[in-house]
Amino acid sequence: MTSEGWGTPPVEPIGQHYIVCGGNALAHRLVLELVEHYEVPVVVLVPDRTRDHAPRIEQLDGVAAVVEYASVTEEALRAVRVETARGIALVDGSDQENIHAALSAQGHNPGIRIVLRMFNQRLGSNIERLLRNGTALSGSATSAPAFADAALSRPNSVQVGDRFLHIAYDDDIAADRICVVADRIDRQDLGRIRLLPDQEGDSASFVRLAGEFGDGGPIRSATEARRAAEPATAPDEPSPAAGGVAALQTLPSEPAVRIPWWRRLRWRLLDTLRFFTSARLRVVLITALAAVLFSFGLLWYLNGDFAWTFYASLLDLAGAAQPDQPGAGDGSGTGGTWQRIAQVVITFCGITFAPVATAIMVEVLASGRRGQHRSPGAGTRDHVVVVGLGNVGTRVVAQLHGLGVPVVGLESDPQARGISAVRALGVPVVVDDGPLAEQLRRARLKHSRAVVAVSGDDATNLEAALEARAVRPDVRVVLRLFDDSFASHVYATLDNVASRSTSYLSAPAFAAALMGREVLGTLSVFRHVLLIAELPAELGTGLIGLNRHDLEDPGGVRVLAVRLARSPRLYHWNYADRTRTLEPGDSVVVATTRSGLARLNTTLTENT
Repeated sequence: MTSEGWGTPPVEPIGQHYIVCGGNALAHRLVLELVEHYEVPVVVLVPDRTRDHAPRIEQLDGVAAVVEYASVTEEALRAVRVETARGIALVDGSDQENIHAALSAQGHNPGIRIVLRMFNQRLGSNIERLLRNGTALSGSATSAPAFADAALSRPNSVQVGDRFLHIAYDDDIAADRICVVADRIDRQDLGRIRLLPDQEGDSASFVRLAGEFGDGGPIRSATEARRAAEPATAPDEPSPAAGGVAALQTLPSEPAVRIPWWRRLRWRLLDTLRFFTSARLRVVLITALAAVLFSFGLLWYLNGDFAWTFYASLLDLAGAAQPDQPGAGDGSGTGGTWQRIAQVVITFCGITFAPVATAIMVEVLASGRRGQHRSPGAGTRDHVVVVGLGNVGTRVVAQLHGLGVPVVGLESDPQARGISAVRALGVPVVVDDGPLAEQLRRARLKHSRAVVAVSGDDATNLEAALEARAVRPDVRVVLRLFDDSFASHVYATLDNVASRSTSYLSAPAFAAALMGREVLGTLSVFRHVLLIAELPAELGTGLIGLNRHDLEDPGGVRVLAVRLARSPRLYHWNYADRTRTLEPGDSVVVATTRSGLARLNTTLTENT
């Protein structure tokens, strides 16, 4: 670490700029968003110019200056001209450091827009009350649902009103779709994807399909679309519309993935039984159980009274049996010699069961204590293995646990901040710095449904994926990867794999918040991101007087719904009147690309 203050502050006075404090992956993506899509001057305050993403940030075109300070101090804020800045984003450091820096920035510039990253969302919502013009966001909370949904092979969704918007592909696209959001999808070349394509030119085939089937007709898969709507081509001539299609559609409710209680109870009992017993003892217990069931059946046959038989069998198992009385043939319990033999068998089997039952009860009650460590046992089945218990990993575990899905955490660093939080949920954790293959074995990979690798290093995450595939070639793998080129190669090489980038998913939301726009959520189309935002038409926003045609931008912005001031709870999806201008109190829901939101922000600013 270099000495505090080393670096080159802006040589000339600068104003109306934006400040990004941090040198991590999120800071890198956020700077890219601001300089490439919003085209605003950015000054970056990094803790060390030689480490993390700081060298790559310094090489970005459009960055006004990169200043190095070990922490965001008063001197550092003056060096980046906070008093003349329009906004500041604090995306590095601890929650306490970011709060202190935010309040200091507000003291220097009361009108500055402040966006700070907070892991503790509850604390963040309280801090927002202390800021005149600020918001607190969590990058891990923004991206965790995408990782969890990818692990469960279910669509990632964003709630708008009472609907859940999600992305469907090809043959999964239903007739009640809202709009096409991508075409030319090719897993071997993800760079060909077009987001929010125009319904002209290369997408004319979809227009012809709409004309053929009507507005409510189904969208066919890419192959069917080409055959139905494209003119005949030579066998060796590629079709311009080749590739998959993605559409935005709604779910009436978020799909549930909760495991049935009886399956979880069975796994738990099996886990506990195997924890306390060896293979030889389990054979003895199974034999004893079979003897008890046979004896119970014999007693029931001899007496014909199920309730009395059940009652007597329980007493026999507990060692409190009462011997029958010879000559009592009233059906109250006397069955002769065979009944006595059956009762003796049940009593002696009860002696075998009693210690094991006591141990199981003690273990179940003890493991229920909050925060007590529990390793994955033999009964762990159909679970998700989360590799890396940092901020993102902890959020993913909590998300899956809240859905009722069994989870096992895996972490090599015993000091990782997420271990205690995961243990507090009662989730099994494997903490080991040994070979990754051995850690995955201990996490019972062979019986898992998916592996989610979300450590902070791309190479470690890829290693986890390859080790998992070596053990189970068909296991679902979800990777956290920063590098886009790296992720494209992974998609082209591995099947049943999903790649997500925390910074890629959360940076657009941070950039929009810095510009004063609220993003409801993000949806992934492979490595590309769609933002779902709701824009209120209020005085000073620039929306009043605009219509749907003014807002929509092919390839950038698509209006999904309009909410009118006279009926604020009702969303009009695919609002038909494209010429109606927005009035005060109205709002629009849009699907937009990152660059589309930036252009929309510029338009609204100019219209203010």
